[in-house]
Amino acid sequence: MRTAKLTRQEKAIEDALIKGEYINVSKEEFNEMAQAIAARRKDAVLNVRVNSNDLKNLKHKAQRLGIKYQTFISEILHKVAQA
Repeated sequence: MRTAKLTRQEKAIEDALIKGEYINVSKEEFNEMAQAIAARRKDAVLNVRVNSNDLKNLKHKAQRLGIKYQTFISEILHKVAQA
């Protein structure tokens, strides 16, 4: 039997499944999660000039949080837009 070569992400998912880190959810809960994800879908492009020191600081903060800086900036914009 041939085994598939898994990517790092796929291996992490497989390990989590084996450890029982995933739980079953109802169809309603699943639909709520799917709707929340769809609502956060990024469907527009924004090009903006920023101060290089501000960008450096944002990148540093994003790195400390373990996320990509563009995702970090997008989350900041989302929070401001929702306030």
